[in-house]
Amino acid sequence: MVWALLAAAHQGDRDARDRMVQNNMGLVWSIVHRFSGRGYELEELFQVGSIGLMKAIDKFDLTFDVKFSTYAVPMITGEIKRFLRDDGMIRVSRSLKENGAKIKQAREKLQASLSREPTLQEISEETGFPREEIVMALEANGEVESIDKTCSPADGKETCLADRIPQERDSHEILLNHMLLEQLMAELGDMERRLIELRYFGEKTQIQVAGELGISQVQVSRLEKRILLRMRNQVR
Repeated sequence: MVWALLAAAHQGDRDARDRMVQNNMGLVWSIVHRFSGRGYELEELFQVGSIGLMKAIDKFDLTFDVKFSTYAVPMITGEIKRFLRDDGMIRVSRSLKENGAKIKQAREKLQASLSREPTLQEISEETGFPREEIVMALEANGEVESIDKTCSPADGKETCLADRIPQERDSHEILLNHMLLEQLMAELGDMERRLIELRYFGEKTQIQVAGELGISQVQVSRLEKRILLRMRNQVR
């Protein structure tokens, strides 16, 4: 049923597209509620999330063996996060501010006792907050960089808090990541796409890329940073 509606929607059937939107309103609301307490009306965030849903319907690739909802969730979430970011500073609720302060205090305490960067699980056990709430509080309080901050443990290998999150990947997640990467690459210009292909798939140095593209190494460096930042913001 879902595949038939998606196929019809891709062929320009407005009724099929509208039915897909209606059938997934519950999914949008479930994601919207994750962003409650950010200073915005949930109805407003729902409208933004619905835009993400419609983009997911239009861009979903029927050739991949992955559920539509699996693909739609990051699209809807990303649309809401972009709205919150682009609308200006996120208005943080009092509870998130208080949680952020407790998490920061717990993290510093654990750093002192463990002599290393604590894991999210250790912070969770110390504060009693679920790991998802810890990340949300850090983001809301402008501390999101703290989970990406590099540290040097006793073994001398640089790591960060995000690296310590258990990674459980399955074939569907790999497919989804592949689909999202294809979408991001498709939105790049010809030179931008070629640069990323050479750097991250061809494993070329910036000097080698500069030679192939006919620009300077400094230009490659600046362009690469700008592209990666834009791609990162698109999936946040």
